[in-house]
Amino acid sequence: MSTVTTTRFSVLDRSRIREGQAGPQALRDTVGFARRIEELGYHRFWVSEHHGVPGVAGSAPTVFAAAVAAATSTIRVGTGGVMLPNHQPLVVAEQFGVLESLFPGRIDMGLGRSVGFTDGVRRALGRDKQDAEDFPRLLAELLGYFEGPRTAQPQVHARPAEGLRVPAFVLATGKGARTAAEAGLPLVIAAVRGEDAMLRAIEEYRRDFRPSAWGERPYVVLSGTVAVARTTEEAHRLLIPEAWSTAYSRTRGEFPELPSVDTVLATGMTDRERSLFEDALRGHLYGTEDEVAAGLERLLARSAADEYLVTTSTYDSDALLDSYRRLAALAGLQPA
Repeated sequence: MSTVTTTRFSVLDRSRIREGQAGPQALRDTVGFARRIEELGYHRFWVSEHHGVPGVAGSAPTVFAAAVAAATSTIRVGTGGVMLPNHQPLVVAEQFGVLESLFPGRIDMGLGRSVGFTDGVRRALGRDKQDAEDFPRLLAELLGYFEGPRTAQPQVHARPAEGLRVPAFVLATGKGARTAAEAGLPLVIAAVRGEDAMLRAIEEYRRDFRPSAWGERPYVVLSGTVAVARTTEEAHRLLIPEAWSTAYSRTRGEFPELPSVDTVLATGMTDRERSLFEDALRGHLYGTEDEVAAGLERLLARSAADEYLVTTSTYDSDALLDSYRRLAALAGLQPA
């Protein structure tokens, strides 16, 4: 049996704003998109947290997750993720306690260690880059509000979270993998530093995993872009808007609205922009159904991952949905 057809597939949508579109419409589009993803048979639908970013509408993931959960009925809904250093653990516990109470058995708590993308955003949040190093302590405090003991604030009870069990996941690139292992939590990891580095982090996570009340064994979720189309060229074009956005952010400090493919190809680039743009086009799974299936088989075999969280963004929303439809078919997902 194919590894692809025995692996769970899920979706993270970052509510990317397309040129000519307003942020509120991008949020409403994501809710509608979640309904289509549920119909296609995907396992989870997660939303993200970004602050002060022109090209990303989602800034309040727990609020947004409530809207998505209310508009769907069977798919698991969660965050990919709440950036814990930006928040007080008590408040995060309360928010997820409310979500789980309203949508029992469908909520996931994806947690990351990043802080605001720019100095200005970090100042507005009352945080700095070093706060990311406090992630393990914040995570332990947050989980304690659900299960106890509450060593940080023993007299404080997070209601209605206390006694509930909301599955928690750690989003990681490097250090977060160790935190996930020590906490006994599932790991969500992307090949940000390359596939070999990712696989080493997964190996270390499995080696160091400590069973906990939150997980008896390691659970690995790979995260990345997958683009499927009728031809390899069409699939490659799906990658272009986000690749340009990434290059733009690394030269100007902010993610812009997603431009069309034609706009990107007509844009003059400096040598540095061109180099960053081409780098951003590498390392993704794209192509026809057969090409993507073969790539997924290789990656899943190397990683022995339990799940794949697809994070594809592009300008053409119809082509994006078609890509997810083709991926669902080759993965053997069961339509709702």
